[in-house]
Amino acid sequence: MKNVAVTPIAFVRMLLMAYAKYGVDPTAALQRAEIAPALLARRKGTVTSWQLQVLAGEAMRELDDEALGWFSRRLPWGSYVMLLRASLTSPNLGVALRRWVRHHNLLTDDIVLSLHEAGDVATVALVERRLDPQMREFCLVTLLRNIHGISCWLVDSAVPLEAVAFPFAAPEHAAVYPVLFPGPVHFGGRHAALSFDVRYLALPVRRDDKALRALLPQALSLVVRPYKRDRLLVQRVRMLLQDQPGASTADALADALHVSPRTLHRQLQEEGASLQSIKDEVRREQAIHLLRRTDRPVKQVALAVGFSNEKSFSRAFSQWTGESPSAFRRSGSPE
Repeated sequence: MKNVAVTPIAFVRMLLMAYAKYGVDPTAALQRAEIAPALLARRKGTVTSWQLQVLAGEAMRELDDEALGWFSRRLPWGSYVMLLRASLTSPNLGVALRRWVRHHNLLTDDIVLSLHEAGDVATVALVERRLDPQMREFCLVTLLRNIHGISCWLVDSAVPLEAVAFPFAAPEHAAVYPVLFPGPVHFGGRHAALSFDVRYLALPVRRDDKALRALLPQALSLVVRPYKRDRLLVQRVRMLLQDQPGASTADALADALHVSPRTLHRQLQEEGASLQSIKDEVRREQAIHLLRRTDRPVKQVALAVGFSNEKSFSRAFSQWTGESPSAFRRSGSPE
């Protein structure tokens, strides 16, 4: 299915520089991608992700360079599948990404990839050593998209991005970047990088060689296909409710998670949960902790866990535990 045209024609022109570098005529590839020559001349023209995917696939095979001319030497057809196959036997995403980074750095020294953990954030950084300035943007965008897509595919889960950074000023087509990268995008950084919750590194790799063989005919779709299922969504919602009690509405939580409220409800349902059930679990845990570990009046406990008055809190607490808050505190019931 061919999608909406939002991909800037500038990316197509950057890709065609690979044909010029190797002295190959791109006409046949452009025809197969259904990109008319007149479109190339439009400063603000756009193509669909399908068209760019087809053109990139044709170029990689025809030029025998999966790096599309970015690096000082070719990455022959099959190089990235080789990297992916080497990561398949990893126990979790963290090991898989470290293998990917290490092996990619063996293929070229024009860029250096690294994976870092700092607190609750994991970051894949891309430091340039030598890139053609005219091809640089498309190279960095494609490599980060590729790493993100591969990560999602390996664990069969969306991996929401906390931040994405690029070491250049915002381009004329900067409006497309939030579409390409689901998370805050920043320009003018020290180097290209993407960051996400460190807990995703612990997710088990769910793919095997059979899954890879099935993927091969459409491997480039990893760069453009959005993953909707988030295997850590319930945990992330719980943490937000614990850390930010004020962000308890669907709108506030969805904004913090960079999704729409409708998407939030749908994805929670797919994970067998609901926003209200998670709220109740978090409130129950917080209320029990405050009743057992502090001397705060029941009314203050009610307000602290998000209830507007003591009566509604007492009714909910009785439904959760079978006891009123005061009776629970007196009885010393276990947490």
